[in-house]
Amino acid sequence: MLLEGRRVLVTGAARRVGAALAEALAARGARLALHCHRSKKEAAALGKRLGAVVLSADLADPAQTARLARDAVRVLGGLDVLVNNASVYAKHPFGTATARDFDLQMAVNARAPLLLTQALAPALRKARPGKVVNIADWSGKRPYADYAPYCASKAALLAITQSSAKALAPHILVNAVLPGPVLEPAGGKEAARRWRAAAKATLLGRTGSPADVCAAVLFLLEGSDFITGAAVPVEGGRLAA
Repeated sequence: MLLEGRRVLVTGAARRVGAALAEALAARGARLALHCHRSKKEAAALGKRLGAVVLSADLADPAQTARLARDAVRVLGGLDVLVNNASVYAKHPFGTATARDFDLQMAVNARAPLLLTQALAPALRKARPGKVVNIADWSGKRPYADYAPYCASKAALLAITQSSAKALAPHILVNAVLPGPVLEPAGGKEAARRWRAAAKATLLGRTGSPADVCAAVLFLLEGSDFITGAAVPVEGGRLAA
């Protein structure tokens, strides 16, 4: 698949890795619908710069998720690619996570990608091949302490990726990318300390960048039409360390 002229929906596209993905896809000539929730000003500025349409929805709400799917098809006139990037990332030390904490991360990080893929499958089938890329996380395979709801949601997203790949073959290809330390989190000295530790824990002894995630996504979209059900790690060898 060549992205020139292809219609693409990116969720969580206003900031951080999502914004980098939007920039990379626009540079390849894609026609973009950029989803946001709270970061409306950032999304509007990015959409204006890229000539993309901006759509707002709370992905924790199934009704708004369904509306997002309908709006994306309507404004783009169809859909060729779905990139499920939106995510809730929150720390919950063991013993402190509530049912609400768990449900929110599962809703946004796992349920919404499934509901969007299901709702958009009829449009994606017409692309031949349509493509879905889910932005998961290396911790979906090797969970770490204090983030149990987040890691559980990303493990669920990996299962959803493989299940969807089986259900939608051969006309829609579904894959996942598993970023590791590619963008330093906010949070002051403690976050900086954890960032340095994450770099040392990789086989390469360093962190990556959003550009590394973009390269993996672009490969899955343009580099091959013979990959589905895969989970591509972009984590400097952290899973093998």
